[in-house]
Amino acid sequence: MSRMTINDRPVEFNLDPRTPLLFALREAANLTGTKSCGAINCNAGACMVLVDGVALKSCRITLAEAEGRFVTTIEGLNKYRSHPVQQAMVAEQAIQCGFCTPGIVIAAAALLDRNTAPTRAQIEEAVPNLCRCGVYPRLVRAIERAGRVAQRRESISAAPAPGISAADAAEAVPALGPAAKAGDETP
Repeated sequence: MSRMTINDRPVEFNLDPRTPLLFALREAANLTGTKSCGAINCNAGACMVLVDGVALKSCRITLAEAEGRFVTTIEGLNKYRSHPVQQAMVAEQAIQCGFCTPGIVIAAAALLDRNTAPTRAQIEEAVPNLCRCGVYPRLVRAIERAGRVAQRRESISAAPAPGISAADAAEAVPALGPAAKAGDETP
């Protein structure tokens, strides 16, 4: 039995300890936000999760290696889906197909937890994820913007999608920044 904390909840998996964490998350825990490229030991990074605050590829970690650790998936990053990286990705239109997005958000969140003003070189090193849509310049801008939000120098209000009123969009994705309520922040 493998025990760990996932998204602030204690979890036990009755699976082979050699099972990749990715499969346990997706198939046993039904946390499907963490994506699989289908080629374990890849370099895409779509399966990135935080393990004790460090962004790691969940396809390369076994349940035995995750034993007793704290794992955060994209579902657990922010219960309102309003983490500064998530908001900045939308605001900078840095999302195309969305397959790689959860892994990129996780890697960027880990970076910004350590450094809210990373250089472009630091961003490229910390977020090695493969995006087949090729939105890298927008990704870098989004991460830089999320860093400014984390420093409280900027707020983000994403433009509503077609057919969604501005009021509904504001309720679904509250703006972060100096005027944000304490409950809107990531714990």
